[in-house]
Amino acid sequence: MTLRIGNASGFYGDRFDAMREMLTGGELDVLTGDYLAELTMLILGRDRLKDPGAGYARTFLRQVEECLGLAHERGVRIVTNAGGLNPAGLASRIRELADRLGLPGLRVAHVEGDDLTTRHPGNLAAHAYLGGFGIAACLQEGADIVVTGRVTDAALVTGPAAAHFGWGPEDYDRLAGAVVAGHVLECGAQATGGNYAHFQEGDVRRPGFPLAEIHEDGTSVITKHPGTGGFVDIGTVTAQLLYETAGARYPGPDVTARLDTIRLTQDGPDRVRIDGVRGEAPPPTLKVGLNRLGGFRNEVTFVLTGLDIEAKARLVQEQMADAMAKFRPAQATWDLVRADRPDAPTEETASALLRLVVRDPDQEVVGRALSGAVVELALASYPGFHVLAPPGKGTPYGVFEDVYVPHSAVDHVAVLHDGHRLPVPPAHDTLVLEDVPQPPLPKPLPKPLPEPLPDPPPEPLHVTEPTRRAPLGLIAGARSGDKGGNANIGVWVRTDEAWRWLAHTLTVDRLRELLPETAELPVTRHPLPNLRALNFVVEGILGEGVAAQHRFDPQAKALGEWLRSRHLDIPEALL
Repeated sequence: MTLRIGNASGFYGDRFDAMREMLTGGELDVLTGDYLAELTMLILGRDRLKDPGAGYARTFLRQVEECLGLAHERGVRIVTNAGGLNPAGLASRIRELADRLGLPGLRVAHVEGDDLTTRHPGNLAAHAYLGGFGIAACLQEGADIVVTGRVTDAALVTGPAAAHFGWGPEDYDRLAGAVVAGHVLECGAQATGGNYAHFQEGDVRRPGFPLAEIHEDGTSVITKHPGTGGFVDIGTVTAQLLYETAGARYPGPDVTARLDTIRLTQDGPDRVRIDGVRGEAPPPTLKVGLNRLGGFRNEVTFVLTGLDIEAKARLVQEQMADAMAKFRPAQATWDLVRADRPDAPTEETASALLRLVVRDPDQEVVGRALSGAVVELALASYPGFHVLAPPGKGTPYGVFEDVYVPHSAVDHVAVLHDGHRLPVPPAHDTLVLEDVPQPPLPKPLPKPLPEPLPDPPPEPLHVTEPTRRAPLGLIAGARSGDKGGNANIGVWVRTDEAWRWLAHTLTVDRLRELLPETAELPVTRHPLPNLRALNFVVEGILGEGVAAQHRFDPQAKALGEWLRSRHLDIPEALL
């Protein structure tokens, strides 16, 4: 007995037509949609400030309006976290929509209990990450559509699987298998070739969305509808497994999945089997995401062209420092991006970019005051003065923080289509989360002899293949992402020989050398031998989270690609 779960959204703003594509492209039992992220919760919080009836992903309602009849006709249940900060409100709107479309018998349920904002004053939103058993309760009571607020991304899969197979809270291995499948599905096309390091190996112009065939024992096969774009192989699945994870233990409210037990097998074209996943009791606390407004920010990018780039940068920095002394923003940071080249054939390639970002609790300080200071330099600064765009009024930025509360602090409730409320009990058994012992690494590859060779040695030496200076990305894939102010970089290779080299070469110290931005930050390395992968967690590189836009790449999406572009000595046999 197989449960086919597909996903039609990886974020708020994903491909609008994906819901229809998934419903018409092949057989499905359940269709999920993931709309929430740390930044999304802040956006929805600001929406609700303007309109107390808002707070949910409006895109989902428009998608359902087009597809509700189709899903009902095909018997596909829909499970989504598009409820955001207002799942009851979205559920009510769907019921109204169903009545208007001539589907009055459609059963719409929702899940409550994640909203802890009143207990955390000063925050725009404070929501606990719930598990999948509230979703399971709704489905077991006959719901056609289940709307949630902040649940873990994987709960959209574990809930339907638990309901379908009758799993209980202590079926840890089965739940862990579903968590892993859910983690692969949650970001949509990232599992089918989207944002993939080796994207040139397939046609990824319009990758299809993924689905999982889940079995009663918790094993699964990741695939996609026939004829859709992109591809599914061990590499695309590995990349997504490493996305926004850390160590071997992947904690959640229902179960802690052991990522170091995962086995991946190519099961045919566009089919990857996942088995061997072990689970443990969940940790004793639930994660709560706090989102608050941190103040206002503004930025301006000065274009520096031709000769004397650094001197021009110094001049405008000194001029702006004098001007800002009059209104003193709380924070001002400068970044010089040397995109220029000598004797450039175009003006653009002769230019560098100097970026100024200012932050302050007062919008006026980063608005008119800054704009006026920049404009006044138009005819009185470095030669060739111009900016990419004049600074605006200043926009609010957010701050994300996570805290932890006991399971008992949350009133997890399944609210059925008829208004009946079913309490969802908290986890009975828990296990304090600890790092697993360092797994055994493979034997290192033999080191090459130094060049030039010394005088003939007194006894024969083992001569190995020479090395070549080359980008890491020639033999390794990578995917990176954000978790609050931290970033993770997952790096994997495809062969055992490459793993022998990577495991001993890409140490924390070597990573800091290759990515100097990490040099002064805490970095932890987690080997995952089953995946031939290393996962690095870099603490604090994203400041106060994506909404604060602390760095050029605020979600660390391209941190892994920067790492792949860095050069080091690689054995020629691996290239």
